[in-house]
Amino acid sequence: MNAPTEPTRDAVLAAASEIVDAFAATDGERYFAAFAPDASFVFHTEPERLADRAAYERLWAGWVDGGWRVVSCTSSEPLVQPFPGGAVFTHSVATTVETGEGNESYRERETIVFRVEAATDAVSPRLIAVHEHLSPMPDASDAS
Repeated sequence: MNAPTEPTRDAVLAAASEIVDAFAATDGERYFAAFAPDASFVFHTEPERLADRAAYERLWAGWVDGGWRVVSCTSSEPLVQPFPGGAVFTHSVATTVETGEGNESYRERETIVFRVEAATDAVSPRLIAVHEHLSPMPDASDAS
């Protein structure tokens, strides 16, 4: 039995960048392709956990139908923690969205957990996101 592959920092950064770039473009097809069907999502803006990708896709579609789109999304302070079979990626993110009723801006901390998927058709192993968690970033004045 082969030991699980530990992804490189660069591979994790590239996978995370693909997610952020697709989100920033409001490109749902590309964004959701980066997540496993069984991925879970925890967002401080939602009343409950989204237990799979399909639940988030339905929520996203409702937002878009209501006039929602991403205006800007900027990632900073990345941290990559690889382990055999996957990695944890955390960063700070500043996002502005159009809601159909005006713009809203957020400063958040985000965690994305990746797992390594086996290579298929001579393609190197791929990182796929299995969990995404957003937390509000406290204002500097809130820190003690």
